[in-house]
Amino acid sequence: MVLDRKRDGVEHRLFEDIPTYLHPGDVLILNDARVIPARFYAQRESGGRVEVFVLDGWENSPQHRVLLKPARRIRRGESLLLEDGMTVRVVERGDREFVVEMDSPEAWTRYLNDHGVMPLPPYIRRSVADGRDVLDRERYQTVFADRPGAVAAPTAGLHFTRDLLETLEQRGIEVIRLTLWVGWGTFKPVTCEWVSEHVMDTEIYAISETAAAAVRRARKDGRRIIAVGTTTTRALESWAVSHPELEPVFRGEASIFITPGYRFRIINAMITNFHLPGSSLMMLVSALAGRERILRAYETAVAHQYRFYSYGDAMFIF
Repeated sequence: MVLDRKRDGVEHRLFEDIPTYLHPGDVLILNDARVIPARFYAQRESGGRVEVFVLDGWENSPQHRVLLKPARRIRRGESLLLEDGMTVRVVERGDREFVVEMDSPEAWTRYLNDHGVMPLPPYIRRSVADGRDVLDRERYQTVFADRPGAVAAPTAGLHFTRDLLETLEQRGIEVIRLTLWVGWGTFKPVTCEWVSEHVMDTEIYAISETAAAAVRRARKDGRRIIAVGTTTTRALESWAVSHPELEPVFRGEASIFITPGYRFRIINAMITNFHLPGSSLMMLVSALAGRERILRAYETAVAHQYRFYSYGDAMFIF
């Protein structure tokens, strides 16, 4: 779907037609975070099965923040049994999160690659035994994924092929990358009565000198900056708020909650998927395009049988 804010119009196209809507000089910004197989299963010494979900896979550390399920009876100091004769030790217990430890960062990487499963959104149901994780390891990953540690895919980027990106660059579109290691909080619904009370989970991002310089040049020249996905948008807008001089950032923290009324500092347009109702992502796209316009567009998408959510179809808002 192509949503033109100036004309207040909608067009229905295939994603391969996206070069039609991009112009020489446009800057297209991708999130190159790579999803890790962040979910695995352990066994308590009592025999109970525990799901372990790694929250900070970008950290090169023997310790990681995790969610455990079921968690109520798990104690600090307890060891959970893993395959290959390995164990993971509970070193801290919080209200929602735990800190657990293996022998080394390399042990984590090896174990997740060998025994982890892809952390698909909760609305995509998979059985561990159905064999589809092999396929998800390929498909729940952008073709430009490079920096491992995300626990959810920057799904707007899933629509791009290498050939399409090459075509865009040949036409004079500047394609650059940043990294926002997408966290599980991206799926957290907004349940507060007042939107202002909702707290976004912090995600870590990095913007290189190459990317920062490209953004600075585009802003100076008045060229369009197009974010591929809400994750790219959160990284760019968080960066602009905390680093108004737009210098490169090795380790930034993005916790910005973008809702209608927000003044965008970096992006002029966005490629995005169709999001869950009541989500912070829905509010972000509404901030860019206007709430009523987005609701009308979603009604149109339903009528035209668009696919929604992570493995769904795309929308270009400009």
